[in-house]
Amino acid sequence: MPPDVTTLLLKWSAGDTSAAAELAPLVYTELRHLAHRYLSHERPDHTLHSAELVHEAYLRLVDYKRARWQDRVHFFLVSGQIMRRILVDHARARLREKRGGGATVVVLNEAIDLPEQRSFEVIALDDALHELAKLDPQQSRLVELRFFAGLSVKDTAEALGISRATVNRDWVTARAWLLRELSQ
Repeated sequence: MPPDVTTLLLKWSAGDTSAAAELAPLVYTELRHLAHRYLSHERPDHTLHSAELVHEAYLRLVDYKRARWQDRVHFFLVSGQIMRRILVDHARARLREKRGGGATVVVLNEAIDLPEQRSFEVIALDDALHELAKLDPQQSRLVELRFFAGLSVKDTAEALGISRATVNRDWVTARAWLLRELSQ
């Protein structure tokens, strides 16, 4: 029976580089789903594809020398953050190329259960999350876990060490704050 993801992550954290190679096929499908989720919120003519986003993220994960993986949830949280960073960097580069136009768009309607579709630039969302982190770091992490890493309420509660009720309450508050910030 092959080792589970958490076991391999702990081995990798302990310095076993072969664990990273064993881990790749076990997490690839989930990383592809995560990348697809990210890219489904992007503009239709986006130049990155799911496989490219996964490969770039995995290369950065393998280079992430100081990682002390706790478990599977932690790994996918960091993976989501790295994918977000790649997309933000990609959007910033595109803006530089176009000298101010054509920012990458993220659609938040699915992730925050809005009745109508609203699109926001990925850069503006990233900036708003940094501002939210200054006001309430827990809510900012919660948004990263729910929206970017695609975690359930249960997994988010576990990752943050809080109750499901607190996750639901903070999720509503964070969504409202982000919508207000992004609509200005």
